[in-house]
Amino acid sequence: MKLTIIGGGGFRVPQVFEAVSADHAPVRIDELCLYDVSESRLETVGAILARLSGQRRHVPRITITTDLEDALRGTDFVFSAVRIGGTRGRIVDERTALDLGVLGQETVGAGGLAYALRTVPFMTRLAETIRRVAPEAWVINFTNPAGIVTEAMQRVLGDRVVGICDTPIGLMRRAAAAVGEAPDQVRFDYVGLNHLGWLRSMTAGDDDLLPRLLASDRALQGIEEARLMGFDWVRALGALPNEYLYYYYFTREATARIRSASSTRGEFIDRQQATFYGAPGDDPLATWLTARHERESSYMAESRGADEQRLESDVDGGGYHEVALDLMAALATGRPATMILNVRNNSLVPQLPEDAVVEVGCVVDAGGVRPWPIAPVTGEMLGLIARVKAAERLIIGAVRDQSREQAWRAFAAHPLVDSVGVARSLLDHYSDSFSEIGALLR
Repeated sequence: MKLTIIGGGGFRVPQVFEAVSADHAPVRIDELCLYDVSESRLETVGAILARLSGQRRHVPRITITTDLEDALRGTDFVFSAVRIGGTRGRIVDERTALDLGVLGQETVGAGGLAYALRTVPFMTRLAETIRRVAPEAWVINFTNPAGIVTEAMQRVLGDRVVGICDTPIGLMRRAAAAVGEAPDQVRFDYVGLNHLGWLRSMTAGDDDLLPRLLASDRALQGIEEARLMGFDWVRALGALPNEYLYYYYFTREATARIRSASSTRGEFIDRQQATFYGAPGDDPLATWLTARHERESSYMAESRGADEQRLESDVDGGGYHEVALDLMAALATGRPATMILNVRNNSLVPQLPEDAVVEVGCVVDAGGVRPWPIAPVTGEMLGLIARVKAAERLIIGAVRDQSREQAWRAFAAHPLVDSVGVARSLLDHYSDSFSEIGALLR
């Protein structure tokens, strides 16, 4: 079985290798093909994988290429994790929004929409190449903004594109552990969009365990999302929100903290990656391990107090590479797996279009990905989902139709952009900063 990683020179690729070559890996990969446009990054990552290979018993054959069609030929799974515009693009995404007085974050709000304008054209072309070269392959998408990108790729490849994220399944697992249950022994109701969702129930037998969890300070102390947003707020909601909802519920506080910080997250990542790729040293594996821990420890630092640190269990609690492997294993072997994935709506949320991508609980096996029924979505949860989805679909339409007007509407529609005038300024600034956006939109 062949797995191709689009973005094979990426910083987190060694984590994928660790997962597929682990003794307990649920499925074996015969060939791991790394594709990237940067030969130097591929060389650095290849050196790390060579070090890791010496520590493993089950090592797939590793191939490295800058030829996309060669990377895709004969592949069974395509894992997409690319950053169009690089970390320098992320800095502009975040700083442009902050300079105009709105939240600057990689995937949420204005920054996420700008990122989508650069990324959707490439990912659409990638989907078209996959359809021509490897039409039977499953595509597992982690490229951000993941919900938008997955929906755009599904318009080319249909349901063989599945979006993944580690935050919702991590939330569910922490919640199960907090009430003393094994994650695979509970049934849960999770609904939303990528980086915008809620765990609304968690049952064992006929008992909903979530009210008991919400009532216990001790149990909530083990839930990172509850610590971020406050025990009183999650109790008021009657649900556990995805950590990215911090940016929607505490927009003013998040924006102020990001603006007052010595650097944005994008600037931190840019410096770290420039140092790592520029000088990985004689032991690139050790350098990478140190940088990875630093990155994970500082994740969403703006949501915590100056002296507050992430728990080690949150830092080392797994990631998207494990979600990707679990998904591949279920599809390849037929052993059912319960997951939270980005999939086609198909009336799960009747108020959204059928082809909209939503993030919900699913069962995966050799027959594919099957979302399970969810409770009705109402009130402020539905309102927030609907507004963000409207902005996402407008941005996809703007790329498809090369429409500047639709892009402007997308920025104006997003709940984290508080003015039509600011929406226009955002679009003008992003168009001036990125030639590909300026060339795309008429």
